[in-house]
Amino acid sequence: MIGANATPIIHGRWSRPVRSTALFAALCLATAAPAQAQDSEIKGRLKWFTAGAMLPDEDFQRQTQGTPAVDHTGSLRVLVRADAAGRGSDRDSSLRFIADYSLSWLNGDSFALASGAAQQTLDQTPTEDARRLMRLTWEIDDGSRHRAVHRFDRFALEYRRRNLSVTVGRQAVSWGSGRVFQPMDLFNPFAPTTVDREYKPGDDVVLVEQAFGGSDLQFLYVARRDEYGKVGTDSASRAIKWHGFLGGSEIEVLGARHYLDDVLGLTVRVPIGGAILRTDVTGTRLEENDDWYFSGILNIDWAFDLFQRAAFGFVEYFHNDFGVRELPDRRSDLPHPLVTRLARGELFNMMRDYLAVGATYQWSALWTQSLTTIVNLDDRSSLLQTALVYEPSDYTRMQMGITTVLGDEGEEFGGVPVVEGVTSGGGTQAFLQFVYFR
Repeated sequence: MIGANATPIIHGRWSRPVRSTALFAALCLATAAPAQAQDSEIKGRLKWFTAGAMLPDEDFQRQTQGTPAVDHTGSLRVLVRADAAGRGSDRDSSLRFIADYSLSWLNGDSFALASGAAQQTLDQTPTEDARRLMRLTWEIDDGSRHRAVHRFDRFALEYRRRNLSVTVGRQAVSWGSGRVFQPMDLFNPFAPTTVDREYKPGDDVVLVEQAFGGSDLQFLYVARRDEYGKVGTDSASRAIKWHGFLGGSEIEVLGARHYLDDVLGLTVRVPIGGAILRTDVTGTRLEENDDWYFSGILNIDWAFDLFQRAAFGFVEYFHNDFGVRELPDRRSDLPHPLVTRLARGELFNMMRDYLAVGATYQWSALWTQSLTTIVNLDDRSSLLQTALVYEPSDYTRMQMGITTVLGDEGEEFGGVPVVEGVTSGGGTQAFLQFVYFR
């Protein structure tokens, strides 16, 4: 939580949040007016997510709250897009206003424990702006087992003119080509087990994209606050990325200053028959000691027909140079660079080498099933997640599934040691998600 002196954060229950709602309504009205002459669009998305976890005996949450642990998230997302075309000599230019307003309610056992752990890697619904430049989250209500907030997860202006695009404001940026792991994505990557990946949390950015016939260049600046709420370059990210083609291969080259560290990255995508081979490699030089850490993924995926139904499969290897070969007895003994990236939400795994294997099969026009297995190659523990998706119409989707682990106490997927005799994680989680969008 931000301290009381950070006045832009709103902790009042209703007065200033109501003002934000009025602002949102005014924006909707403002975008509706140009709709007669220009393109304007307002859409909605309603989501309900429930997760239940059967926790192992040594788990910290089970020892304090019992098991099963059940959590719920309900959210309403309203998407506003308003386009205005240029006039005269600038007829090729356009200006787009982007705003995604979300209203979220969270309730359950993990929130009572103030951890949110049961849902942390299954549902990444954003609920705070502690480190973002713009404070666009307002708390409506907060209790011992629940929290209600509303916020803008997108709030940006996008200018386009021929081959140039400039975006300023809150927007999502996704780099890299990992299926399960994302070493190239430094900005709010999804956890390997995240269920809903349709809308990635946004950051406050300036993004400039320039296309040249067959290639393009991106310049990115991400503004953030430090742990004390101050804005500065030490907590910001500056990056440049080139994307192009070499023969039949697709290439991306990245150079960045991420917080205080230097990052270099390379992505290569190569078609092999009906499959695609991809690799992302990043090198990070730490400011504190000039040491280099190299991480990366190598994956291959392919689509095919099986029993006259659509099927898809992939295999992915991930090396995490920030990870450890063996988990310490206490979480506090993990290396500082690893702890930092876990806290920032850039990494979700503590060890070094992983193998992920996954497949998707369309049983019918309405039913699709996915199955993913993640194996920790260091301690041999593993995680299995399967989900069944039912889409009865163009506007509704229901997803149900289960995540379970094979591992002993002290192994990453069996239960990470917190202190001696106490672990976090492990067990089996079931989830149910319903989405309605128009």
